[in-house]
Amino acid sequence: ICFVNKMDRTGADFFRCVDMIVDRLGATPLVTQLPIGAEAGFVGLIDLISMKAIIWKDETLGAEFEKSDIPDDLADQAAEYRKQLVETALEQDDAALEAYLEGQEPDEETLNKCIRSGTIAGDFVPVLLGSAFKNKGVQPLLDAVISYLPSPTDVPAIKGIKVDSEEEIERKSSDDESFSALAFKIMNDSFVGSLTFIRIYSGVLEAGTSIMNTVKGKRERVGRMLLMHSNSREDVKEARAGDILALAGLKDTTTGDTLSDANNQVILECMEFPDPVIEISVEPKTQSDQEKMGVALNRLAAEDPSFRVTSDIESGQTIIKGMGELHLEIIVDRMLREFQVDANIGQPQVAYRETISKNADVDYTHKKQTGGHGQFARVKLRVEPLPSGSGFEFENKVVGGN
Repeated sequence: ICFVNKMDRTGADFFRCVDMIVDRLGATPLVTQLPIGAEAGFVGLIDLISMKAIIWKDETLGAEFEKSDIPDDLADQAAEYRKQLVETALEQDDAALEAYLEGQEPDEETLNKCIRSGTIAGDFVPVLLGSAFKNKGVQPLLDAVISYLPSPTDVPAIKGIKVDSEEEIERKSSDDESFSALAFKIMNDSFVGSLTFIRIYSGVLEAGTSIMNTVKGKRERVGRMLLMHSNSREDVKEARAGDILALAGLKDTTTGDTLSDANNQVILECMEFPDPVIEISVEPKTQSDQEKMGVALNRLAAEDPSFRVTSDIESGQTIIKGMGELHLEIIVDRMLREFQVDANIGQPQVAYRETISKNADVDYTHKKQTGGHGQFARVKLRVEPLPSGSGFEFENKVVGGN
């Protein structure tokens, strides 16, 4: 689905965005909403399925809204787009389309069913609108995610590799299959500790059971299981295929690992992370923060695989690497906000090196006479460059002598 955001911004044009979906993406947009007002005057939208106007209250920051009749000046436009919506959506259901052609208007349930079918098939893209910053249009967007996008049972079985034989196998999204899940995020919580977010692809998971991290070959015991709702959480004792939840207390699991039934092990898709594109040096402002900074960076790196921490042996600097300036700025800000580590940042020091550029010869004669036979030696030293990257070679030759 498509959500046209920032409808309250200067220059916002919903209909131009719809045209761009066609021109640039080659997709078929299905307009399900129309804006009421524009730019700073954007107050709500028209729902073309229920044919009602939805107006958000600014004083509640978009948390509350009212449904009312469509404004008279937008009634003709709404009727025109409603007709386009119905005709496009009902192509998914021959019986409903035939009834419509005979003059029977489809109800909301039929329309939603047809829109869902067409969305899953990729025949069209439902287009919604709003202003996420002001929470206008967010509630209908979440409803559309539930109503139109495929559930876990609507997608094909996920492929994986059997651990003992490396044979490719499939796991259907069913409670009757063996348990398998993918860890996709690690988060540190000040109250619970480390939380591992997983998406269950098959089977059932119960609190207190023992599961296998098939990537690392380690057993993990499931302690608390939490359904996350923004900054609140709900303890559950059981989760099923398709659920997303957080597990507390896993010791060896990191982002991208597969968790599986120990008796029927599988490794699911591997997550690939891009290499960093920028690096900076970081050091604590006070010596007392040195140890705290190390703990903070290690925890942040565990949460975000695209963030890397290294120590430059030659310069002694701590180097952090990420996907851009903003990425690293957020990391430094989180160090201060979550771990109370105030740090200085700068460019990494360059460790300059010198190399041999041309041949050089030295001839030295050693003489020492203090009685008896004395000492005599002639030393010849030759230094010459080797091809770049070939390393260092040393040759030693002794001729004559006792």
